[in-house]
Amino acid sequence: MQIEQRWRGLILGTAVGDSLGLVAEGISRSRNAKLFHSHWRQRFFLRWGMCSDDTEHTVFVAQALLVHPRHVDLFGKRLAWSLRWWFFALPAGVGLATGRAIIKLWLGFNAKKSGVYSAGNGVAMRVAPIGAFFAQQPDLLTDYVTASTLITHTDPKALIGAKAIAEVTAWIWRENLSEKPVLSAFTDILRQVDNDDEWQALVALIEQGLQRQLSVQQFADLMGLGKGITGYIYHTVPMVLYAWYTHFGDYAQTLTSLLDCGGDTDTTGAIVGALAGSVTGEQGIPAQWISGILEYPRSVSFLRRLADNLAAGNHKAVFCFVPAVLIRNVFFFIMVLLHGFRRLLPPY
Repeated sequence: MQIEQRWRGLILGTAVGDSLGLVAEGISRSRNAKLFHSHWRQRFFLRWGMCSDDTEHTVFVAQALLVHPRHVDLFGKRLAWSLRWWFFALPAGVGLATGRAIIKLWLGFNAKKSGVYSAGNGVAMRVAPIGAFFAQQPDLLTDYVTASTLITHTDPKALIGAKAIAEVTAWIWRENLSEKPVLSAFTDILRQVDNDDEWQALVALIEQGLQRQLSVQQFADLMGLGKGITGYIYHTVPMVLYAWYTHFGDYAQTLTSLLDCGGDTDTTGAIVGALAGSVTGEQGIPAQWISGILEYPRSVSFLRRLADNLAAGNHKAVFCFVPAVLIRNVFFFIMVLLHGFRRLLPPY
């Protein structure tokens, strides 16, 4: 597959997973099934979808990589700058840890000191571009993932989870994966991420579930996540990795199997969308899911230009009309409120 297709698959795959999962965020698995009946389409605003912070943060990381591909400190400063002004534009649904960290950035803390002690999954949603960008450079991969993580989250588990997503992304790109790899190769990659005992136990659980050929929902039950996947990174990342491997090469099935589990669906959708899209490329993502994204100024065409710049190695950020972000965020917030009111109605 051409590198342009992989980059488009990663970036657009993130946006599609985020936008489809957004309407179901925070809903339990059982109510998820009653509301959506496993029929996933764009429906945030009529037949259109919009993206949340998962896609926006992925864009910020990608832009920072383009501008500072060889200087990790400047990368961290650029990402911190993006997060400050993103917060200033009043986005809806800011994670608690991320919000506290950005307030610290505004108070003058630098990018290495702004993080708060949290093991939330916000750091995992934005690292796939780092894994792809440094697929052949493991030391830089680790440095950049660490810089991206510590801006907002300092719990070691957050770094382990983020690195796991980046390492699997790098593996896809390094080996040009197009066919499902053997299980032992997959679990070896995961075991090498970190020696943390809890992480190693989770890898063993993933291996056990795959050997038993459990479905994604059955594995969620094994993880104690029958009501939905939480935002705890040691819940999110194993579930994402399990779904990606189980349905390797099938973007739609990978994404829908995870969204059907309920919980933090926009973030789990964004992360698994990046991994699955890296395998399939843009052509493997249902076209109606892409064309159904209604966004401005970070539109689908903007995301394609961003992916193409990453593929071409053009070391400059992609322009978008930033003043429009505030107007967009007002509309987005209104729609979030309407969805909140809808959730007060049956079926329960």
